Parts: sequence; structure tokens; C-alpha cells
Amino acid sequence: MKLIFVTGGIISGVGKGIAAASIGKILQQYGFSVTAVKIDPYINCDAGTLRPTEHGEVWVTDDGGEIDQDLGNYERFLGIPIPRLNNITTGQVYRELIEKERKGEFLGKTVEVIPHVPNEIKRRIREAAKRNDDSEYDFVIVEIGGTIGDYQNLPYLFAAKSLEIEFGKENVAHVLVSYMPIPDSIGEMKTKPTQQAIRMLNETGIWPDFVLCRGSKVLDEVRKRKIETYANVGIENIISAPDIKTIYEVPLNFEKDMLGNKILRRMNLQPAVHPDWSDWERMVSRIKNPTHRIKIAMVGKYVDIGDFTLRDSYISINQALEHAGAELDCETEISWIDSKTLEGTPDFHELSRYDGLIIPGGFGSSGIEGKINAIRYARENNMPFLGLCYGLQLAVVEFARAHGLLDANTTEVNPSTKNPVIDILLSQKSLLESSQYGGTMRLGAYAAILDKNSRIYNMYTKTGRALADQALIRELMKRKDQAFRFGVFSESDIENSILERHRHRYEVNPRYIDILTKNGLVFSGFHQKEDGTRLMEFLELKDHRCFIATQGHPEFKSRFGDPAPMFLEFVRACLEK
Repeated sequence: MKLIFVTGGIISGVGKGIAAASIGKILQQYGFSVTAVKIDPYINCDAGTLRPTEHGEVWVTDDGGEIDQDLGNYERFLGIPIPRLNNITTGQVYRELIEKERKGEFLGKTVEVIPHVPNEIKRRIREAAKRNDDSEYDFVIVEIGGTIGDYQNLPYLFAAKSLEIEFGKENVAHVLVSYMPIPDSIGEMKTKPTQQAIRMLNETGIWPDFVLCRGSKVLDEVRKRKIETYANVGIENIISAPDIKTIYEVPLNFEKDMLGNKILRRMNLQPAVHPDWSDWERMVSRIKNPTHRIKIAMVGKYVDIGDFTLRDSYISINQALEHAGAELDCETEISWIDSKTLEGTPDFHELSRYDGLIIPGGFGSSGIEGKINAIRYARENNMPFLGLCYGLQLAVVEFARAHGLLDANTTEVNPSTKNPVIDILLSQKSLLESSQYGGTMRLGAYAAILDKNSRIYNMYTKTGRALADQALIRELMKRKDQAFRFGVFSESDIENSILERHRHRYEVNPRYIDILTKNGLVFSGFHQKEDGTRLMEFLELKDHRCFIATQGHPEFKSRFGDPAPMFLEFVRACLEK
């Protein structure tokens, strides 16, 4: 296998994840199999206990990993599911070493940062390189989080250099993604910070083979010459990476500089196939020059921090809307609305300006009544509505209140409510009582059995997702993959089933399903546990333009060129409105 390490210089958030995903996509187009690994130098074992305002969205894998959001970019670009072991954190590494030491597995040796920490990092990278049949991917893209100069990075850079020595220079390449600032007071793009980043990388024994220069403008020849002169990187390998309208244009932009051929030449390879970008280019063109345009209100909690708006809190939803919009030749303009502004007796004039409403996932009681008010507005005014996870739960609360259960609530918000239409499972309650928060929610891919007469079933069927999921279910059950939660099935159930990823603790209370159904709420899919308990996975309203919700997170399986069925249906309904 070939290894490509991607590091970042100058500032965080410079776009290493998009660069890594784009390089992977380019290599796929040249006929090679590719996977990607994200290294996070924080002490947390995973991203599950981090606030979205702290570190962006938490990405969920099929096998129940709670991962940094960059893994989502890898999946969206590469079009393949990536498992939890492809995320490495310092917490994981040290926990593994300490557990082995306590068991005596080092046979009395002194356990030290060097060599044991880099060795554990290398072991994890090799594990991530394996496919299901134990063969290896042709390329493994490894993104090292943080910024060059951070002391947290040093063990990972040491491991990267060690793998370069072990594998040979022809099998390992290094890519530095660096920011090129243009100070307002000067009006000129400055190369000195990038030169310093290259120098700091050199101090670890690593010389970048390629420098991707991020900036608000295209990198000119003068700046390329400066970097070549002062940093000893060939000018042909200094690649311009300017700001663009959509992240999906990044690989096309890199290919203007023939980055794919340059990487293959650096690693003594010839293209396996001639790349065909026509479909990708067509979808990008639709995003840049759409025929239609809709406005969507996203009413959420994790919207701002200080004076800044954090769009990364809902990045997968934003991308899923972009995928659906590209499919329907439509721009999806999103407005983030703080749910707290809709509490009390709100003025709904603001919501009336939009073509559709989304209530995303979240936790806690902050802004909840504002979300419920927004759902009521969408239900009563025939506005297209999409509820995700907490959005489904609050849609149940709102519907129950509208049909006589005036004090209906979720016990997450009001533990003493007389009508707990949303309640926590006993298994989850015991976990919380013992403060076991990390990695203990209902996580990962769960199978849902759909009602064949429902709108949900129709949308999964007509997009082809149902057939693909059913084939995957049969394959996973055949090899007895324990990472997936199938519940109880018969063969006929599989023919009506789909897979979606989950991340939550609370469920629709089974005691209220009959009364809600009698009043017109349609539960169009459920997951059946081994003990016979049915967990409601989807709901819809029959006499509504589009009122759909899911307990899962379909945004995590939306891909560029293959949008999530529920997002596609929602955007189509907004267009029709």
C-alpha cells in the first residue's frame, strides 16, 4: 500500500479534511482503491463527549463510532463507508498502552513515549489499511489534525517519518496544506508564514512533497517562486487552492494542476484507468449555476458562539441539502435560526418567508419550546417539514399536545410530565445513573422495517436505496457482523428494510403509539429489538405537502451524486411549494 500524510500549517480549519478527501477522490478516478484515516491529537477517546460548538459536528459511522466531522468528508467524497478504527486519538493510543501495561503485556519493559506511542500509532494505521477480505487498500490517506508546531502532533509526525523509513520513500508522500494570508493593510499575499510552516515540518525530519496553498485568491507565479526558493519545494508541486463556491470543485481545481498524475509519478505508478469527471462536473455545474432556488429555515440550538455563527455544527445536514439540490438543479439557501427566538408567543412572519423547515438533532432543554412552535407552524400551514432525531421526538410532542395531551413532553426536558410521549429506555437510564456517557447512546446503523404503504417506503424504493440496503443487510448477516444492529427479522422483513445511522438515548414511548396513531400520526417504520420492543424510526402525516421525520440521521449516508432519500423528497416538496 501507499501512504499519503496530510498536515496543516499556519492556522486550524485551513481545509486539510477537504484536501485529503479530494486527493482520495482523484486517486479513485485513476482506478485505485482508497481509504482515509483521521488523527485527532486530543486526549478524548472520541468526539462523542465534545460540544458541537467546541469541535464541530459529531460524525457517526455504521459501526457506532463517534468521530470528527472530517470522516464525513471522506465518506461523501469517496462514496464508501469508513469504520470507527479509521479515527485515531491520543486518548485511544494512551488508553491502549496503559491497559496493555497493566496486563503485563510488555513483559517487564519500561513503557515510554518513544518508541511505544509511535508504534501503537503505526499499528492502528496498518489496521485501518485492511479491507473486509484482509487485503489492503492501494492508498491510505492519513490526515494529522492540528497545525505544524503544535507539540500534540509530535508523536504522530514521528510515526509518519518512521513509516516512511519502513515502507521506503517511493511508498510514502507528504502533503502540507498551508494558508496564504492577504493582510488588508498590505494588500499582498504573504508567503513567509508558509515558509515557516515548512521549516517547522523539516525539523521533524519530514520534507513536504506537495504544498497546497490555501487562500482567498489564486496563487500566482511570483508567490510560487518565493516558496520554491526559500523552502526547497519544486514549483511544479506548489499547488494553488483558492476559495471556491462548493467543496466538490476542489478535486477538479487540483486536477487543473495535474495533481493526480504528479502524485502517481512521485510514487512510481501509472494510472490504472483514464479519469472520467463528466458526472462530477455536471453536478458541480448545477451547484454553481442552479436553475431553481429555495429558502430553508434550520431551527437549531448550536448556532452561535460569541459573535460568530457555527455552521459546522450541522455540516452533514448542509451537505445533504446540497446533494439533493444538485440532483434537482436547485440551490438550497439555508438560514440558521436560533430556536430560543421562537419561544413564548413568536411572530411567525419570519418563518413564512421560507419554503421549508428542518428541525435537526440536539440535546437538552434549551430552545425546545421554540422548536415545537416552529413544528406547529409547519404542520398547520402545510409547510414542508423534515425532522431529524430530536426533530422527530419534538414532532411527536407537538402532535400529542395538539390532540388533547396538553402537557405532553419528553422526559429529557420534563422528567415529571404526566404524558411522557418521549422517554428514555431503561438500559440508557442505568448508564446515565452510573455516569457512563461516552459511546453509550443508541449508536450506528440500525435496521428499520418500513410500512409498504407509506411515503417513506416509496422514497427509499424509488431512489434505489432500499435495494442497496437490503443487499447489504444480507451480506452483513451472512458474515455475522456484530457492528450492525438488525433486531428481529424474517426474510420478508428484510424486503421492507433499510439502514440508517443513529445517535440518541430517548425514544417514542410505546404506551402512546396507539393513541397517536388513532389521531392520524403515521409511524411508517420501526426497529424491533430482540426482546420484542418496537422502537419507532419514522413518522409522516398523510394529508400534508411533506411532513416527515426520522429517529435516525440520514444526512450521514448522503453522498454527492447519491442524495439521502428523505432530503431529496423534502427539497422536491419545497420546490413544488
